[in-house]
Amino acid sequence: MIVDLPSATTQDVSKKLVRLRNQTGAMTLGRVLTLVIVVSEDDADAALESASDATRQHPSRIIALVMGNKRGASRLDAQIRLGGDAGASEIVVLRLFGPLTGHGRSVITPLLLPDSPIVVWWPSGAPADVSASPIGQIAQRRITDSATSRSPRRDLQRRADTYADGDTDLAWTRLTRWRGLLAAALDQAPYESVTEATVTGASDSPSTDLLAAWLAVRLRCKVRRARTRAGVGMVSVRLERASGPVDLVRTEGSIATLSQPGQPVRRINLARITDAQALAEELRRLDPDEVYEEALVKGLKKVGPATMTGSQAVAEGEAPSVREAAQAGEKARREGRKLTGNAMVEAAPSTSKSTPAVKKAARRKLDEKAGKKAPAKKSAARVKRTTTPKRSS
Repeated sequence: MIVDLPSATTQDVSKKLVRLRNQTGAMTLGRVLTLVIVVSEDDADAALESASDATRQHPSRIIALVMGNKRGASRLDAQIRLGGDAGASEIVVLRLFGPLTGHGRSVITPLLLPDSPIVVWWPSGAPADVSASPIGQIAQRRITDSATSRSPRRDLQRRADTYADGDTDLAWTRLTRWRGLLAAALDQAPYESVTEATVTGASDSPSTDLLAAWLAVRLRCKVRRARTRAGVGMVSVRLERASGPVDLVRTEGSIATLSQPGQPVRRINLARITDAQALAEELRRLDPDEVYEEALVKGLKKVGPATMTGSQAVAEGEAPSVREAAQAGEKARREGRKLTGNAMVEAAPSTSKSTPAVKKAARRKLDEKAGKKAPAKKSAARVKRTTTPKRSS
């Protein structure tokens, strides 16, 4: 169900929600939070689709503040989406025009769910200090995405300078699987300390910067940042130890290889998560993320900007080769198929012709069987005659 309310007020929207609730039932039951999206008109559709998918795990009231043209008279065009058009949530889209675009907090306040957490998400164009912004001040969690910034590295530095409890970034959320795999690799024998590390990724990848910062804080060793062409995201991580390096390399779009001394090369599913998946993961926790804070505030200072290219790092032996990792992964795949495949061994049929002796023996066996069955038929007939009752005279 989609209800349009052109040139409306927040009072009109609130009354319409109450009226629809009386008609269709208690829509707000089971809503765990209010998700506020501050987005431009160009990114509104994609953001609403991601939020609708993410809130299937966390039923919410989604309030989308779509910033229109700031010139002209103030106007509010509202739209309410319920049922199948809103997934597991209810969506209120508020399009602001004119000077009203600067009063988003006043517009959404009457529509917030009572006694429930408030999460604000800026898919792009987040303010310099999200915690000090009018809408950010009323939120328990504030989610940004540095990957959509024109200068991701500078945007991360700005987030570090203005960090407050409750701030987070989807560039950090996209690293969850990478961090888990690296931590699991170091939890296995020989339990050696990491002496240095190299993280390789795209020049415009804030996730690569945050992963390098996290390793610098946690491992307390020298961490290098190598850059590749823009748009490829995370590429590889090498952790140097006394027994040899631990390499995690993304060789294809969703496949990576993990290699370490004394163990076979493993192929791992390391697909890039969508915005909806990243947003759903962030909505699972509403408390401050201390690990993200350490990586952002302390780690970025220890790593610094990328000073070498990915090819230079490979040539100097500081980073693994993607090509060699792909070849090792393909070899591991072929060997795995040999080990897990079912090899059926069949005996070849005999091509020799039957000899006369074999035919004679087979005929004798058939004659013996026929001779044994004949007496059985006679005895059966005799029993039948003896058991036939006599006719009465």
